[in-house]
Amino acid sequence: MGRVTLSLVFLAFLVAGATAQSASNVRATYHFYNPQQNNWDLNAVSAFCSTWDANKPLAWRQKYGWTAFCGPVGPRGQEACGKCLLVTNTETKAQATVRIVDQCSNGGLDLDSNVFNQIDTNGNGIARGNLIVDYQFVNCGD
Repeated sequence: MGRVTLSLVFLAFLVAGATAQSASNVRATYHFYNPQQNNWDLNAVSAFCSTWDANKPLAWRQKYGWTAFCGPVGPRGQEACGKCLLVTNTETKAQATVRIVDQCSNGGLDLDSNVFNQIDTNGNGIARGNLIVDYQFVNCGD
């Protein structure tokens, strides 16, 4: 009986580890999606995920700031669409939750400028043109 319980606990840790995806010291740039000015319309900004998510309710599309995702750890393509990340500025520890709406090719994140500015609390990111962030996939709660 003890061996079965131990096996189940080990399996639970494996499953938790597989679903808790995160990365550290990732480059984050900014992108001018301007969701407020574009009525939170994924088609209007030509976001990759618009194919699957453009008809989601407005409340879903505006719940979190937007990002393109091409980080070193996590799902790619359609599988990433709509997922949420908790992004932390490594320098200031400022955080924001964002929704993946697009793809990128910079090897990290391409945050909407509103989110970038929100976590660039000391202005060093805008001066450099990028932030160094940690991210982890989190439940979007919707």
